[in-house]
Amino acid sequence: MRDVLLNRKPADWDITTDATPEQIQELFSDTYYNNVYGTVVVHAGEIDVEVTPYRTEVGYSDQRHPDEVHFGKSLREDLLRRDFTMNAIAYGRKRATAAFELVDPFNGQNDIRDRLIRTVGNPDERFREDALRLLRALRFTSTLGFHIERATWDSIIRHVPDIERVSRERIRDELLNILVSDYPITAFWLMLESGMMKIVLPELEHGAHVGQNLHHIYSVLFHNLLSMQYCPSDDPLVRLAALLHDVGKPDVKQGDGKYSTFHGHDIVGARIARRLMRRLKFSNEDIEKVTHLVRHHMFYYSIGEVSDAGVRRLLKRIGPDQIDDFLAVRIADRMGSGTQVEMPKKLHVLLQHMHDVQRDPISVTNLAVNGYDLIKEFHLEPSPIIGALQEALLEKVLDDPSLNTREKLFELARGLDREQILAEYRERRKKNQEESRRLFEEGVDAQALEKQIS
Repeated sequence: MRDVLLNRKPADWDITTDATPEQIQELFSDTYYNNVYGTVVVHAGEIDVEVTPYRTEVGYSDQRHPDEVHFGKSLREDLLRRDFTMNAIAYGRKRATAAFELVDPFNGQNDIRDRLIRTVGNPDERFREDALRLLRALRFTSTLGFHIERATWDSIIRHVPDIERVSRERIRDELLNILVSDYPITAFWLMLESGMMKIVLPELEHGAHVGQNLHHIYSVLFHNLLSMQYCPSDDPLVRLAALLHDVGKPDVKQGDGKYSTFHGHDIVGARIARRLMRRLKFSNEDIEKVTHLVRHHMFYYSIGEVSDAGVRRLLKRIGPDQIDDFLAVRIADRMGSGTQVEMPKKLHVLLQHMHDVQRDPISVTNLAVNGYDLIKEFHLEPSPIIGALQEALLEKVLDDPSLNTREKLFELARGLDREQILAEYRERRKKNQEESRRLFEEGVDAQALEKQIS
């Protein structure tokens, strides 16, 4: 009912009843149990509706799940177990008159009107029941634009250490919900103020008091928060990359004041982002996407200085299918610096430059000859020299796409010093393997890593 009262489109509907699960299933032909708490999913046309019996809950030893669940007899009993007053409002039928009415035993409508987040009853009890509610309260500040009532806020601060008992998957999901909200910076700032960030995202909190240089007017942390807020993408993973893009700066800072430097912070930041995301149980695919954006967010481009070949090499490095994501992180970085009021002109020019050359060959798979062609033409055995030749030919084609014909590539291949390009190829592979092994020992997924650093 909260979203209805706020004139927002509800994401879903929660239905509760004094009927038991067995009685619910007797009334509807197409149903199944959804969880151990008696929720029954009813197929209604093209949608599924979750119907849960009134229930009361006793004890929360793990601060996540009730020790005991009992089916209740009243709607008020059921609403009493909800987290916040704004979520403890129902629309139901009176037994006496059969008329429908709003049931609001905890004055949730008043709190919605006043844009307040307040727990149902004693806040300490609510947060002891489920410590994820600590983070949910912060999430509602960013999704609804509400502020937290004083007693509820004081209780959040007292119970911050309890967040360690919440599963990492549940924390990850709440963070993703915050990232797609209109004002994620609000929730992350309250996370910092409450002390929760030090537990949930210590890598990010590390930059709270780290100053930057003449290109920035904010600390590393606040710059990261602003970059996330200004990120033009709706993809939570791209926003996460904007949040983490400079997370490596505190570890590499040299000097102080306006001329301090942060050489290599993109490389270190990618490693930190990978470690953070693995801890929060992100999928390998999501980790690869975010760390790739963080690792390469520092690409250089200046109007008139970077050639078509340079842009093709940039596309090869970042991937042509990720142009929009990289530009979103770069725009976020600039807007979050405190010195930029709009998207820089050179990024507009870069976007056009990328579109102009994106049809050009930028990987060995785009070459007019493949490995089998080289084997057949030069009577070679399958060996590392094939990969070395392909990479050497690609370098030529990146400079001049007109060379990408079978005849010209075969001619170029005949003039290459095979011993030299093979030695260079093996050296690159060796470095990649050493990096893979080192990070694998730190707990990094080797397959995802190979994709990123190759």
